[in-house]
Amino acid sequence: MAAHPAAPAVPATPAAQPDPAPHRPSLGSVVRRVSSSLLVAVVVPAVLFYGVFALAGVWPAIVAALLWSYGAIGWRLVTGRRTSGLLVLAAVLLTGRTLLSVLADSTWLYFLQPVISDGVVGLLFLLSLASARPMVARLAGDFYPMDLEIATRPRIRRLFWHLTALWALLGIAKAGLTLWLLQTQTLETFVLVKSVSMLAINVLAAIATVALAAYVAGREGLLGSPLAPDPALDPATDVVRTRS
Repeated sequence: MAAHPAAPAVPATPAAQPDPAPHRPSLGSVVRRVSSSLLVAVVVPAVLFYGVFALAGVWPAIVAALLWSYGAIGWRLVTGRRTSGLLVLAAVLLTGRTLLSVLADSTWLYFLQPVISDGVVGLLFLLSLASARPMVARLAGDFYPMDLEIATRPRIRRLFWHLTALWALLGIAKAGLTLWLLQTQTLETFVLVKSVSMLAINVLAAIATVALAAYVAGREGLLGSPLAPDPALDPATDVVRTRS
């Protein structure tokens, strides 16, 4: 009998590869992001303003702070780095204060405007508590790679709500404190006390925010190994780069 030809070999189907585990940044990388945003958007403008104010007066100090904010935004755009929402918000508020002061030719109005802007920002944060995305939820992507699955977890949603409430009350309290200082102190004392006190308040609130967020993130398994590199950061500068 003639031998039947051998059946052709069927190539084995490769086994489906499991999806790689999502990257979880370490607490250290998150702290670096928060510190970098605060340094650029809050600390440097405050120190620069007071330094120039002490040396050259109010208007040069206003211009110096404004130039710093837009210079920081421009540098990030040119180098392809992500611009934080905090820096943009600070630049917009500073621009509005400067334009109104120039039009009114009043430095007193410049120092009054933080009362209005802090109060308005605090009110916006407060009103956002009634929405599906409180204000902190909208800014969280500046500091942690958020996606829909993470953002809708019950603990994360409660975290965003409580942090938004914290910063809302903080904004309203800062507005009241600034108004009291402006009405009771000389200009030189006002600038010094406001610069130091507001910087201290913002830094302490940021520390509390990071501590609470780190506690919740740890319980949710959202923090990676401290030794794992964060691909979202520039290895040389630890600045968040824009993802393509």
